[in-house]
Amino acid sequence: MITISDIHTSYKDGSKTVRTVVQSYLDVIREKNPEFNAFLDVYEEKAMSEAKLADERMTNSGGKLRLLEGIPIAIKDNILVKGYHVTAGSNILREYTATYDAFVVEKLREAGAIIVGKTNLDEFAMGSSNESSAFGPVRNPHNPEYVPGGSSGGSAASVAAGMTPVSLGSDTGGSIRQPASFCGVVGFKPSYGRVSRSGLIAMASSFDQIGPLANNVEDAETVFRAIEDKDPKDMTSQDIEDVPSKKKEFTLGIVSDLPEDGLDPAVKKIFEETVEKAKKEGFKIKSISLPHLKYALACYYVIVPAEVSSNLARFDGMRFGTRTDGDTLTEVYSKTRFSGFGTEVRRRIIVGTYVLSHGYYDAYYKKAQHVWRLITEDFAKAFKDVDAVLMPTAPAPPFKIGEKTKDPLEMYLADNYTVSANIAGLPGISLPAGKIDGMPIGVQLLGKRFEDYELLAAAKKLEQALS
Repeated sequence: MITISDIHTSYKDGSKTVRTVVQSYLDVIREKNPEFNAFLDVYEEKAMSEAKLADERMTNSGGKLRLLEGIPIAIKDNILVKGYHVTAGSNILREYTATYDAFVVEKLREAGAIIVGKTNLDEFAMGSSNESSAFGPVRNPHNPEYVPGGSSGGSAASVAAGMTPVSLGSDTGGSIRQPASFCGVVGFKPSYGRVSRSGLIAMASSFDQIGPLANNVEDAETVFRAIEDKDPKDMTSQDIEDVPSKKKEFTLGIVSDLPEDGLDPAVKKIFEETVEKAKKEGFKIKSISLPHLKYALACYYVIVPAEVSSNLARFDGMRFGTRTDGDTLTEVYSKTRFSGFGTEVRRRIIVGTYVLSHGYYDAYYKKAQHVWRLITEDFAKAFKDVDAVLMPTAPAPPFKIGEKTKDPLEMYLADNYTVSANIAGLPGISLPAGKIDGMPIGVQLLGKRFEDYELLAAAKKLEQALS
């Protein structure tokens, strides 16, 4: 496991140059990507050109390093990088080229990071296994017969396989944390509003959030520090005065009424062992109640398809993306969207259109919004007594490719413990906690909204307990 600190140390002592480090990661990508399908695009020439400039800059500055100086990073392919394809894992955007950099990409460049390529994902970030990509499934580096989790499966696999030390993903209902759990890495979803969504292809605008995947909490925090900022192009981004926390004593909340639908006994055992390890590390443990948590998954799968239906209406073959010809305008729309969108995307568009339609809006969407508020209030009440909430990341271990594709409801259960953080806008982080039959299992901490650094401090302490 090579960390940002390790790489920076090699730059400072002169044992490595940025060019040698970047080239070594490009070599690993070239070797491993044919098996794992984590990358959709690799920017080899551009990365090496930037590495050369980074070496020259370090020489001229006397070895002074910016936050991510010379650090190779992979970007999920629903985040725009100017001049390069951005597909969102979909046929409808197969040939689309980004016309500007996402805000987070600008921030990464300012911090000195070197983008080495774009990673595979579930189509338009819709999925829990990375099997819905139009470019084929990503395979888990721990066993290529298994899924890496989704939708940021490519970003998680790139770190787990040693193809990059860090990566960026996006999390709408667990899409950073769940693949982090399945691939045995750290995945951090910041509070909604801490990181700009400008340049992120929207799935569900109320829940989407960009965040890092890394080998340890320290690296995830470093990337977060680089990309968080107020963005005038994103009205939901916040200007938060928050600095790395020095807090050392934490109380963890354990949910007494945690839904156990689909909870694997082996996962439950690892979670219970984690609680005991946390106690030995000095964490205080307190039982809490989140009475409306059992409705979170149903709430999520009403509101999110509704926003999907709205956000994806722009993909009609008229302004950008792939177009399929027809005899009438309506036929062009219909053929373009049918051939451009995959099964899962079409399913969510249909569900979303249904719940927003006349006669069903009050019955479904309005009630889901009410539950949204109740879940948020439950967490606010719980955080009066605890610093963070500890839960399993996913209810079951990684599963084999193809095992659940015919049962979308069973697939949706993989998000059972992660969606609540997105509903309440909370920061959440998944940490490796153990293995079942050789496959990784994670636990997650959820923190108070906008107190991301306090959550990261608690995660560092829990990471020590789990190491």
